Amino acid sequence: MTYIILTLSLVVIIGGVGFYLYNQNQATYVAPTKAPEPALTTTTSNSNVDETATTTTVRLAKESIGQSVNGNDIFAYHFGTGETELLFIGGTHGAYAANTITLSHELIAHFKANEKDIPDNITVTIIPVLNPDGLEKIAGTPDVIDDEGKYTFKVTSESEHAATIPGRFNANEVDLNRNFDCDWKETSTWQSRTVSGGEAPFSEPEAKALRTYVKKTDPTAVVVWFSAEGKVYPSSCNSKPSEDSVTLANTYGKASAYPVETIFNAYEVNGDMVNWLAKEGIPAISVLLPSHTNVSLPQNKLGVEAVVKLYAN
Repeated sequence: MTYIILTLSLVVIIGGVGFYLYNQNQATYVAPTKAPEPALTTTTSNSNVDETATTTTVRLAKESIGQSVNGNDIFAYHFGTGETELLFIGGTHGAYAANTITLSHELIAHFKANEKDIPDNITVTIIPVLNPDGLEKIAGTPDVIDDEGKYTFKVTSESEHAATIPGRFNANEVDLNRNFDCDWKETSTWQSRTVSGGEAPFSEPEAKALRTYVKKTDPTAVVVWFSAEGKVYPSSCNSKPSEDSVTLANTYGKASAYPVETIFNAYEVNGDMVNWLAKEGIPAISVLLPSHTNVSLPQNKLGVEAVVKLYAN
C-alpha cells in the first residue's frame, strides 16, 4: 500500500513540473513576423520597351478617351513610344469636315505601316473623330470604317457638302470649336451664322474628354485639321502667338506649301480649341484644308513628317 502511495505521489510531482515548464514555454514563445508582401507593379506590354521597366500605365495602340453626348467612343491611336507626344486631331466638326477624318485615317494607316520610322523620343497620337455624333447624323454610323481599316464616308461635291451642315454640331447642337475656355461666349459666330458655344466652357462631353486627355498627357505640340481655306494659323489666346506656335505653323506650312497667317480674322471666334491650347502653354496650330472635299494627303503627310522631324532628338 505504501508503495502504491509513493508511486502515485511521484507521478503527481512529475506531472506538475511538466505542466509548469509547458506554461513557461508558452508564455515566452513569440511567433515569427511574416515578411511583407512585395509591392505590385505593372509593366508595359509594348515589345519596343524594356520589359523589366516598371510603370503605372499601359498605353494601348487604340484607346477611348471618352464618350460623346450619344455615348459614342472618341478614339485615339498611338504610334511610337517616346516621351514627346505630338497630337493630331480631326473631325471636330463631324461630317461637315469629313475630309479631315479621311485624312486622319489615311495617316493612321501610314503610321501603322511605318511605325519603325518614328524617332525614339516621339509618340504620334491621332484622334480622327472628336465629334462622332456629328458624323453619325449624316453618315449613319460614328465609325464608317471597312474591314481593311479604310474610312469610307466621302463628300465629292460642294452640293453634297451643303447637306452635311447639321453634322458640324454635336448632339446638343453645340459647335465644339466654340466650347473651349478661351474668350468663351454662350453664343458665337460661324461665318454669318450664330452658333451655340454651350452652356459653359467644357459643358460638352467631347470637349471635356479632350481636356482630360491633354491634362493627363501634356502633349508637346498639337495640330488640328479643319476645312476649308488652305492656310495654317498659329494659336493665341488674347495675346500674340507664342514663338513655339509660330515655329510649328511655319514648319507645317513650308512642308505642305500652305500659306501661314498670323491670326484668323475673317470673323470673331470664341471658345476656340486651338487657342485654349495656347492658354495652356501648348504650341498648337489650326490647319485648314484647301476644300471640303479634297483630302490633300501628300501635302499634309509632308507637313506631319516635318513636325515629327522638328521635335525629334
